[in-house]
Amino acid sequence: MTTAPSPVSAHLVALSADQLRTRLGEALTLYVTAMGYPLSTVQQRAPMWLSHMLRPGWRCTAAVGRDGALLAIGYGYLGAPGQWWHEQVRRGLVAVRGVPAADEWMTDYFELTELHVRPDSQGQGLGENVLRHLMDGVTASRVLLSTPEGPTRAWRLYRRVGFQDLLRDYLFAGDPRPFAVLGRDLPL
Repeated sequence: MTTAPSPVSAHLVALSADQLRTRLGEALTLYVTAMGYPLSTVQQRAPMWLSHMLRPGWRCTAAVGRDGALLAIGYGYLGAPGQWWHEQVRRGLVAVRGVPAADEWMTDYFELTELHVRPDSQGQGLGENVLRHLMDGVTASRVLLSTPEGPTRAWRLYRRVGFQDLLRDYLFAGDPRPFAVLGRDLPL
C-alpha cells in the first residue's frame, strides 16, 4: 500500500541576489539533487548562477521549510540577444519553425532559468507555488523554459499551467540529453 506524502510546511520568499549569494551552496545542492547530477556540478554551476543574478529583470523565489532549509527554488530574468540560452533556442526555432515564430517567441520574454524542488518535498504543490510566485509581476509578455524530455513531475506541472511545445528533442551545445523548449503567454 502506498501512502501519499505528508504536506510540507513551507513559506514562499522572494530572495534578492545578495540573499541568494549567501545561500548559494545550499541552493546549488538542492539543484544537483533534484536533477540527479553529481555533487561536483555545484562548483561548475556556481559562476553561472552568480552571473545570471546580474541580468536585467532577475528575480528569485524560494520555498523555505519550518527549519529554514530551502525546499524549492526558482529564478529567471529577461531574455535577450547575446545570452547563450537565447541564441541556442533562437537557432532551433528558426530551423524548425522559421524566423517569424522565432521573432514572436524570442522578443519580450522572461527566461525561467531554474525551478527545482527537493526530492523529499516533490509532489506537494511547491513547484507550482514557486512558479506562480516568481511569475507574479513579471512585465514580459511571455515565459520560456527548457526541461529535459521525459515523463516527470516538472512536465506535468508545465502542462497543467498551460505551457506549449516550442521545440522538442532539442540538443543544446554541451549536453547530450534531449530537451523540450516550452512557452506560454503571461500572466499565468
